[in-house]
Amino acid sequence: MRDLAGKWPPVPEWDTAILETESLRIRTVGGLAQLVVSGDLQAWGRAAGMAHEGVGAFAVAQGPRYAVRVARDRILAVSETPFGIAPGWHGEGFAVSGMDAAMHVFEIAGAGVPKLLARATALDPAGTSASAALLFAGVNALAYRHGGPEMLRVHVDRGLAPYLWKWFEKTSFPVGA
Repeated sequence: MRDLAGKWPPVPEWDTAILETESLRIRTVGGLAQLVVSGDLQAWGRAAGMAHEGVGAFAVAQGPRYAVRVARDRILAVSETPFGIAPGWHGEGFAVSGMDAAMHVFEIAGAGVPKLLARATALDPAGTSASAALLFAGVNALAYRHGGPEMLRVHVDRGLAPYLWKWFEKTSFPVGA
């Protein structure tokens, strides 16, 4: 059997991988609890003890625990600590699915964030939308600001993280620049 591993980009050591320019710093954020919540989001908010609305694309999420809007009846709940709510259907009217291992999170900081966004998506980097779901550098992602306007977080399917990292390398350090 042929070894096709050489056709795939190598996976960086995510714990230490950092891309840095004068105006950007890109790294992985590990250790976040991530849950997709579907259904009655108000009931979820009561059960989790947190806001249920969720931020949309390029809006600013605050704090160690927050929600990111995926669709009308779906959010990605993100926390620096475990939520303590079991996956599965809950009688209050919502379902919870763990996404910790399924989604990779990149954090992009610096004054160059708007310029990077202009390359990564067709959306206005100065605007916001109801949902954080968008096409980012050719892949489905959730993108929002965290803590302030110069800090962007991007969640992608874990299998697409090496591709997006390579895209960041090529975009942040263009050949001949």
